[in-house]
Amino acid sequence: MRRFLQFVKKEFLHILRDKRTMLILLGIPVLQIILFGFAISTDVKDVRVAIFSPTVDTSVMRLADDVDASSYFDVVAFRRSHAGVDEMFGRGETDIAILLPDHFAARLVKGDASAQIIADATDPNAALSRAGYLSSVVSMSLAGKTGIAPTAAAADIKVKMLHNPQMKSAFNFVPGVMGLILMLLCAMMTSISIVREKETGTMEPLLASPVGTATILVAKAVPYFILSFVNLLTILLLSVTVLKVPVNGSLWLLFGVSLVFILVTLALGLLISCLTSSQVAAMLVSGMGLMMPTMLLSGMIFPLESMPEFLQWISCIIPARWYIDAVRHVMIEGAGFAVVARDFFILLGMAALLLAASGKLLKQRLE
Repeated sequence: MRRFLQFVKKEFLHILRDKRTMLILLGIPVLQIILFGFAISTDVKDVRVAIFSPTVDTSVMRLADDVDASSYFDVVAFRRSHAGVDEMFGRGETDIAILLPDHFAARLVKGDASAQIIADATDPNAALSRAGYLSSVVSMSLAGKTGIAPTAAAADIKVKMLHNPQMKSAFNFVPGVMGLILMLLCAMMTSISIVREKETGTMEPLLASPVGTATILVAKAVPYFILSFVNLLTILLLSVTVLKVPVNGSLWLLFGVSLVFILVTLALGLLISCLTSSQVAAMLVSGMGLMMPTMLLSGMIFPLESMPEFLQWISCIIPARWYIDAVRHVMIEGAGFAVVARDFFILLGMAALLLAASGKLLKQRLE
């Protein structure tokens, strides 16, 4: 028994001396519970509402105040015309809209008032939740103004789902899966490229080579860039033909954003390759290390608006967040470059930053 306890003590000492093992054993659970606890949320919160009403009267203004006073919604726009609803959704300026008829107060008194709620159904689950919550808020507000029982209908409220009237879930998860696949596949492919050179002993020719680090990085990335483009074509073809997800926007714009995102993931893989010393470590970092943040903090599964503000700030450094947002705008909403310009240039900046960091780190290693 004493010998057994000595072996147990020895093993404990080995673990305690290994800081990386201690980080994995004690740090990863803390990180996971925080991310899963805060990020996995289906709560309706801070939903942007636009109100369109040709007539502005007391009833309309009180309805707008009641919606804005709700903890679920923020009224971000008030328009005197029904024109421009689709454009406002296309520019990403609102999540849901309320359309009221002319002379709404008079119609409300007569009992023949109607209102229409338009929700962006790019994410069907979020759209249903938002429309349901808003319908309840509007009904309660109008019931209070007319003096009827809160359970009765003060106005006929109709709900319309924009961009995805059939409420197909594929419209939501296909852009997210595209981002996840390209993120993991491209990063994993390039993450082992330089590490493989170290393990096989072929780094010496690179040390003696007259070419610069930029040439080495480009040479490493080009084959994987071509293979990633083939994967992109395959994913898009299956999405359109098998899953019946349309490409409502420009196909060339979709290709352009996707190629920039591929460049970002390849650069990230090269950076991981420069930082790690073995292929196993590179695969773990690029695979397991990137999967959880991409799934939870990119808006792929859970709306970013439902997360705490500090997680929303952290999500800004996740490349897949900007790519998935751009793909949804282009594929589902049919948006143009003006709508996805922010996503495009953020990804372009990330690619330049990661390539510069990889080149500098590789140069230091070669020297």
